[in-house]
Amino acid sequence: MAKMVRRTCAFCPEGEAGSIMYIAKERNIAAHQDCLLFSSGFVESEEYNPDNLDIRFDVASVLKELRRGKRLMCNFCRKKGATVGCEERACRRSYHYFCALCDDAAIETDEVKGIYRVFCPKHDPGNRTNHYGGANKRRRCALRASTITTQMNTEETAEENSLEILKRKNNRHKVRIDFLRKCKQAGLLDDIFEEMLDTLHLAQEKLMDDNTSETEYEETVMSLFDCGLFENILTNIHSGTEEKIQELLESRKRLDNKIELLQDLKEVILPTQENSASTSSVASE
Repeated sequence: MAKMVRRTCAFCPEGEAGSIMYIAKERNIAAHQDCLLFSSGFVESEEYNPDNLDIRFDVASVLKELRRGKRLMCNFCRKKGATVGCEERACRRSYHYFCALCDDAAIETDEVKGIYRVFCPKHDPGNRTNHYGGANKRRRCALRASTITTQMNTEETAEENSLEILKRKNNRHKVRIDFLRKCKQAGLLDDIFEEMLDTLHLAQEKLMDDNTSETEYEETVMSLFDCGLFENILTNIHSGTEEKIQELLESRKRLDNKIELLQDLKEVILPTQENSASTSSVASE
């Protein structure tokens, strides 16, 4: 069976995340290692050998996963090809791997056990009170039953999960920052922001159009809130509105004081004018 050939990006520093790629010249296919490992329907070759990473992936399996991805839309960029699904079984969010990083998804890896998992921000284990047990872990490697000789008890698993979550949180920002720096170096930032603006304009048109179906309307609203940007903007607007309200209340208080002073002056000035008018009338008589 044809295999993908392992290559390393010549422009990336040694050991850089995302620098390892696999290619199949005869099918004109190239894929990042992480895009392959974290794809939900992908399984490594049964011939996988940690000492020989050149035969890690079958071309046929990669093509099958690519076909599956054509039906899946990314929750972040809204484009097809999103093969990386949230590990929460009830969740239907899917991503491209690097879109998952941009969307602040939780990445969990255990190379020894062949476990590569992604949780969307809503189902991030670090934001929940429970830990995911071994039964929920999806194994990417076609490991033989004979190789699994021991099981960790619940306390050890929980402790390892806690350490893994802490490590992941410490590394997550670095991964995203490095990714955007590479986009900048490659001259892609302008294209990315143009695409984001086009997506936002399309969402605006759908929300403003009275003919938009209820389902499409709800999906658009959920997408805006799920990406985090919309919620952050609303939070900023709310904060600015509160500040404006306080400014107007202070301004109204000052105006009320001025009105009260003017009313006092009016009461003082008007009797004086009336007395002057009476004196003039008596004098004329």
